[in-house]
Amino acid sequence: MAISFDEVAVGTELPAQSFPVTRATLVQYAGASGDFNPIHWNEKFALEVGLPDVIAHGMFTMAEAVRVVTDWVGDPAAVVEYGVRFTRPVPVPNDGVGAVIEVTGKVAALLDDRRVRVDLVATSGGQKVLGMSRAVVQLG
Repeated sequence: MAISFDEVAVGTELPAQSFPVTRATLVQYAGASGDFNPIHWNEKFALEVGLPDVIAHGMFTMAEAVRVVTDWVGDPAAVVEYGVRFTRPVPVPNDGVGAVIEVTGKVAALLDDRRVRVDLVATSGGQKVLGMSRAVVQLG
C-alpha cells in the first residue's frame, strides 16, 4: 500500500532499521560496485593510511540508509532526490560480528507537488556517520 501525502505530517517517523555490515558484506559490495580500494578489505593498508580498521564503502553506507525511505514508501522510484555528507567512516572489524548501521528518519518538510523531505540519521558504534542525509520523496 502506497503512502499518501495526506497521511503524513512534519514529524512523521519512519520505521527505524539496523543494517549489519561484515567483511563478507564489503567483499560482496566491492564485487558489485567495482570499488576494490584496499581500505575496504586490507586491514594492514587501512591502518597504514591512518584509519581505525577496514571501513565500509561510503556509497554502501549511503545506500543502506536510504533503504529506510524506500521500504517506507514502497517504491524506490519515488525517491526523486537524495544526498548526504560523509561525516565519519564505518569501521568493520574482522571479528565475525562486524558493525551495525542504525538509521532513523522523519518527515522534515511538506513540499509542493505532493512531495516530502525526509531527514535521516545514520549512526554506527554510537557515532553519526552521515550528515545532511536528506531524501525528497514523491507521494501519492
